[in-house]
Order: sequence, then structure tokens, then C-alpha cells
Amino acid sequence: MKNANIIGLKETDCQNIAEKLNILLANYSVFYQNTRGSHWNIKGEQFFTLHPKFEELYNSLVLKIDEIAERILTLGATPAHNYSDYLKVSTIKESKEVTDGNKSVEIILNSFKVVIDLQRELLDITDKAGDEGTNSQMSDYITEQEKEVWMYNSYLGK
Repeated sequence: MKNANIIGLKETDCQNIAEKLNILLANYSVFYQNTRGSHWNIKGEQFFTLHPKFEELYNSLVLKIDEIAERILTLGATPAHNYSDYLKVSTIKESKEVTDGNKSVEIILNSFKVVIDLQRELLDITDKAGDEGTNSQMSDYITEQEKEVWMYNSYLGK
């Protein structure tokens, strides 16, 4: 954790935060692949509405995946990169339901629940550690995703 001293954080805090970020990274990666699968395979009347919406979402997710990995590196740790490792720690599971629009949206909403909960945990941890960089990143993600949850729920008529 050679960066810890330079960025003004305790090495143990950096390690703890990086471990939690790697779990978040795993969940985002599975979320991304599930969304990509729905984008590719969506069928039916909802195709023209959901196909571009899923593409918009997976493009946003892949940016966050990169940002999370870079934050892990900033903290002096190594981001996980193997799907086999992701699947061991991810709460989000691989989806087989990729052709039905409403089921895909439900899976997306469940995935948002997981990542938002993890990000809220990171807010607490990073606040106590004085890690403004990670804290700000998580806060920005949550703000954006709460709006996405509202829109996807509205799509389902909820």
C-alpha cells in the first residue's frame, strides 16, 4: 500500500477499502454482463424501448468498473479481473433470463439494490477513514442510480 502515506490515509484503511471495492467490482462486472446479455437477447414488443436503454446502462456500468478498478489501484491494491473470482464473491448472480423485458428490468433493479447497498457500506467505511476520494465516488454513483431505480420502476408501473 505504497500510496497510502502519500494520499494521507492509513495503510490498513486502504487495504480494507480496497477489499470492499473488489467485492463491488465483482458485482458490477456480473451486473454488466447480465445487462449486456439482456441487450443482445431481448425479444418482443419491448425490444425498441429496452434494447437502447440496456446499452445505455451497460455503457455506464463499464465506465464505473474502470473507475472502481482505478480507485483500487490508487489505494495501492490490485483489482480482481477474473470472472471466476468475481462469481465467488458477487451477490449478483449470472442471469439466464435475458429475453423477457420485464424480467430483465427486475434483474436490473435487484442488481441496483445490491450495488447501492454495497456503496452505502463503503460510504460509512470511507467516512470513518477520511477517504474523501472513494466516498465522493460512491456518493455520485448512488445519486445517479437512485434516479435509474425510479425510472426502471416507473417502466414496470410501480
